[in-house]
Amino acid sequence: MSQKEQWRIEKEQLVKDYHNANLNTKKGGVVFTGSSLMEMFPLEKWIAQLPDPKPIVYNRAVGGYKTEDLLPIIDICAIELMPTKVFINIGTNDLSDSSIPLSTIMENYGKILTAIETALPDTVIYLLAYYPVNSEAASEEMRECLKIRTNEKIAAANQAVKELAAQHGHRYIDISANLKDSLGRLKAEYTIEGMHINEEGYKAIFPDLMKYVLE
Repeated sequence: MSQKEQWRIEKEQLVKDYHNANLNTKKGGVVFTGSSLMEMFPLEKWIAQLPDPKPIVYNRAVGGYKTEDLLPIIDICAIELMPTKVFINIGTNDLSDSSIPLSTIMENYGKILTAIETALPDTVIYLLAYYPVNSEAASEEMRECLKIRTNEKIAAANQAVKELAAQHGHRYIDISANLKDSLGRLKAEYTIEGMHINEEGYKAIFPDLMKYVLE
């Protein structure tokens, strides 16, 4: 079995685990979904440590997934939980693929939003801005990817996400300010390999995110 096939099987199993967990969870909470930058955010752990009353939060992100991957499983990764709020960060893996135009990313993203809107018309949806990267702090393996997924490309994509949110009447939020250095890059001390965020980085943006969770 190839590495790619093994990866796909592991991700499909994660989605099955999410579905099984959804059957026994309290509905009406807050759901986070997207790809690895959301999956790696230790939200459930940190929120569990907050004093009562604390929000009910579920992280249903799948690392490595693109917009086209999330679309067919958005029922499992959001809708089944009947949340009052959904926070989405999806599309960064699309940005790493030079063959995928921004228009295709936004088209898929729009379909994801429409699926949630149709099933849960009263749910508030937040579209998170994509986080910056740092090619200077990148590992050897990550450097080629960050020649494609540049901060300039991310800025253009964020403008498109902002416009998409407005078209659908949802909230666009950017909580990345505390992640950025003076040049607008992901702070070197907050990244694992130039793209993904370490725990200290997530701690830097957790309070800003919680403002929206609790509003």
